[in-house]
Amino acid sequence: MTSPGAPLLTSVFVYGTLMPGERNEHVARQGGTFRARPATLRGHRLIDLRPEAYPGVVPGDAADAVSGHVLTYDPAAWPHALPFLDALEGLDESPPLYTRKAVTVEVDGHDEAAWVYVYARTDRLARAGAVSVPGGDWRAVPDRGLPTGGDR
Repeated sequence: MTSPGAPLLTSVFVYGTLMPGERNEHVARQGGTFRARPATLRGHRLIDLRPEAYPGVVPGDAADAVSGHVLTYDPAAWPHALPFLDALEGLDESPPLYTRKAVTVEVDGHDEAAWVYVYARTDRLARAGAVSVPGGDWRAVPDRGLPTGGDR
């Protein structure tokens, strides 16, 4: 996913259950230690999926923004972390649940490159239970820790 000679991208923007203090933080930690910093992803919307009880990020308008964290892994740890992250996000499912995309996020007032998992099952978004999260902050969803379906 990177071109030859390009620096290794070892940061991932997380916006839901992988954030520090959320129910799948342990999955992020399985790959090794990381530095977590608050960040914002612009031009995307946050969707609350029910009954699944996990979020998805989808492309949005320029005014849309999603709050989350950038997890930055040591380059030596990244190859160990990536399989855990990809597995949780269903990249190998058919069809995939999420796709991994390189984006620019705002961290501490400046832009940084990071990966983000974008929700890939657009047909699901047209059905009941896919609701935009006002303000783009998963932590504002009161019952976010109560899965009734999937474990994302």
